[in-house]
Amino acid sequence: MAHNLKIYPNSIRTGRLAANELTVFLARDEESGERVLGVRGSADAARLPFAQPLFSQDGDQFFAPNPENAAILRKIFSWLIPAPMNTGKGGEAVPSFGFGDRLGLATPGHIQALRAVSPAGEIYPIFAQQSVRENARTGRTPQQVMDDALWGVFQEGWQQPWGGDADHLKQVSDLPAFVQAGYTFFTVDPGEHVDSTADTDELQILIAKISAQPWEKIGEKSISQDELVEHYLAFCASAGWPCDQTSVQQGALRAFAKYGQAVIHIAKMYRALQALKPEGFDFEVSVDETETPTSLLEHFYIASELKRLGVKFNSLAPRFPGRFEKGVDYIGDLAALEPELARHAAIMRHFGGYRLSLHSGSDKFSIYPLLVRHAGRSVHVKTAGTSYLEALRVAAALEPELFRQALELARQRYATDRLTYHVSANQGRLPDPQTLTDHALPGLLDDFDVRQALHVTFGSALADFGGELKDMLTTHPEDYDRALLKHFIRHLEPLVAND
Repeated sequence: MAHNLKIYPNSIRTGRLAANELTVFLARDEESGERVLGVRGSADAARLPFAQPLFSQDGDQFFAPNPENAAILRKIFSWLIPAPMNTGKGGEAVPSFGFGDRLGLATPGHIQALRAVSPAGEIYPIFAQQSVRENARTGRTPQQVMDDALWGVFQEGWQQPWGGDADHLKQVSDLPAFVQAGYTFFTVDPGEHVDSTADTDELQILIAKISAQPWEKIGEKSISQDELVEHYLAFCASAGWPCDQTSVQQGALRAFAKYGQAVIHIAKMYRALQALKPEGFDFEVSVDETETPTSLLEHFYIASELKRLGVKFNSLAPRFPGRFEKGVDYIGDLAALEPELARHAAIMRHFGGYRLSLHSGSDKFSIYPLLVRHAGRSVHVKTAGTSYLEALRVAAALEPELFRQALELARQRYATDRLTYHVSANQGRLPDPQTLTDHALPGLLDDFDVRQALHVTFGSALADFGGELKDMLTTHPEDYDRALLKHFIRHLEPLVAND
């Protein structure tokens, strides 16, 4: 039976494997909607190194896009292997952007948006990005996430550097699976070691907490309070900030008590990574999921200590004032936020060598211009579930009953699934999907409450009907690509607005 194939022209590439020159490409079977790996001009599939042959047609051999064949393609084309960040034109930093993909089908649309905005590499992309929590909820492994990104990169023929982010790692045992899968960017979340009660503890309690910190576990000693105060006051003077010595001394003590354990844990994670991945990696520190905003002195303390301990970090994600909730724009006073962003950026420039990172960065359209205004190119924006929401937008337009199923599940599961997120959607404002016309459904993706509820119930949705959602996207890949293109252009354009 002849297969009706659509070849992705950007994927057609010729390379060498051992002594063999091979022309390979990716195609889509229009009947099944599945992608297949093609090898051109070879009459004998048995002589090719690829696994799981499917069929032959017009002299070409076709194979499954499986993990074994992904590994072979990496041997042929080095640009399919993620690489750590480097500097851009003239040795300057370039903005970096993390594209989360909970379904494994979004990378082509991400690349199309990136090409539309940054064709010459003005933004460093991270196409494979997933946290341990997200992997647990989607049922995917680090290797599956990496392979899904590879097939998208191959389909689009993206040959510029790209990365893979092992996101929100909390313990050393999280590391090996991501290292083995080839990730290049490791985001450590020390939130469980941050003592937020230090914000209000009495003096004697603070001193006792600091004394109990296990610095000996990493063979180090903490910087002294006097030294930190001296360094911060000198920085304040150079920056023209009015800093009172007494308040700085008190703030330093609280910073020690609040973040000392976290700094120890970060150093421990970094050293474990050095042993597992001695060839090098990008390293991000994330303190954005703490109970209170990161003060300027706390940022200074964390960066100062990590530098002193030899932890080479590429980005740091503070918790900024206001609410950075999932899937919606910033909630708070922009006029009050901007000077805080400016001051955090000043601390970043003082130490140098890292980006100011914005987590829960998806759909924060009011923030991107402010971030770039004050941090310039030294910014990293991390997104996750917004690509999943665009998949639901496609479902709302093309398969309304599937979308109704997702919305009804969100009405049932939101109260439970929201517990691990900072969100404020009101379950009582979620509409009954059976009362809505098909025409009204796509617009719900722009409704605050619906958007957040759908965002945080993704794990429950994928467990119940993830296969149906993926089948829909596989049947309508161009629609998904177009939705992602439109959506991510809005995210990416502000990052290069001043180029």
